[in-house]
Order: sequence, then C-alpha cells, then structure tokens
Amino acid sequence: MTHSIRPQKMALIVAQRIVRDIEREGLGPGDKLPPERVMMETYEAGRGTLRESLRFLELQGVLSFKPGPGGGPVIEKPTADNLATTLTLLLQFDGARYQVIAEAREAFEPVMAQLAASRITPEHLVQLEQTVTDMADNLEDVEVYLDANRRFHNVIAWASGNALFGHLVDVMGGAMDISGAAQGIQYPLKRRQAVLKAHQEIFEAIRNSEPEQAEKSMRTHIDEYLVYASRKYPDALDKPIRW
Repeated sequence: MTHSIRPQKMALIVAQRIVRDIEREGLGPGDKLPPERVMMETYEAGRGTLRESLRFLELQGVLSFKPGPGGGPVIEKPTADNLATTLTLLLQFDGARYQVIAEAREAFEPVMAQLAASRITPEHLVQLEQTVTDMADNLEDVEVYLDANRRFHNVIAWASGNALFGHLVDVMGGAMDISGAAQGIQYPLKRRQAVLKAHQEIFEAIRNSEPEQAEKSMRTHIDEYLVYASRKYPDALDKPIRW
C-alpha cells in the first residue's frame, strides 16, 4: 500500500529543491526564477503546491515577487530580520525572559573574541577601531554610544569567521537589543566610561593577535555587565521577550 505525500510536505520538498537548484546553478540576488509553467514541469508540482513553495521562500526572505509583465519570483538574500522573527517568536512562546539573552552572551561572546584575535581581517579591524573611537568621541551622547556599542559586538562576531555567531549577534543587536536599553537598563556616564575602557582592552588584545587575552577581557566585560544589570535592573532582566 502506498501513501501520498501531504500537500504541505510536498510544498516544503519543492521549496528545498528550488533552493538547491539556485545554489547548483550559481544564481544570486537579483536573478529571476523560470516562469511558473516551467517550474511546474521541472518539479512535477501542481500550481497550488508550487505557489505555496514560493510563498514559503518569500516568507523566509529567499524570494521577492516583481509585478507586471516580465515579472515573477526574484532571488533575494535572507537577512537577520528573518531569523529574528522566528527566534523571537520561539522564545516568546517558551516564556523566555531577557535574562536568557544576557546568559547567552556570557557563553559565546568570549569565544567570538578569541577567534577574532586569530582571524580578524584588516577591514574588520578598521571597523572595530572606529566603534571604539565613536564611543570615546561621543560619551555624552547616549544614542551614539549605544549604536557604537552594538557595532563593536557585531564586528567581533563577524570577525570571528563564524557566520553563525555573526547572524546571532545581528539578531541580538537588533530585535533583541543586546544592550538591554529597550528593557530599561540605563547607562549613566560612569558606566559608559567603564564600558569604553573594556572595549579598548578587548580591541587591543584583538589587534595584537592575543586570543587568550581577548577571551579573558571579553569574559570580564560580559560578567561585569551581568553583575551591573542584575544589581541595578533586575526587573529589566525579568521582562518577557516579545516579538
């Protein structure tokens, strides 16, 4: 006895095949997919199943749709926004609190810094130094300070050479607000000065290609953040994560 594949499952299989073919054919952002009738033949799928597959890929940020004559599905590159939505919803439905973000940082950011000290490119090093300069030059401007703080951690994540770290910090620095400011954590001048000093030490270790020191300095930095937030703003850490 044979069992037919459920339409929803079939749509997912077709979507996976489309992505594999995009990669196999070396296609990229801006390239168009074949007309609907051609894809129906290629993937042996009905119109409803194919459209469901394409809609799924659109929701994942893989495709957009160009309207009008000559339009159709166009390949895009997914962004951290797609991951942010999924991850934030997962955490929300798990009843997670902001504390989990802080604890995750404690677990992987020291490793990021350690890897960056060995792998950072000249371009990333310039970007990292700029974030430290921006913080030092704008200590009185909290908005600029917080932006430089976010970029500092983002650059280190990508400089680690590990794309997973990069995407996670993209998400945490955007939708989840890595600083905790959106949750109510405040950064008075004294605290901003302490963070700047920590960033300078981490930057020096990475610039000097000192993995162990970079890991140690980042761990100290994140530990100090956790202590500060726990003592001064426990309610902020206890806030539920919301999409």
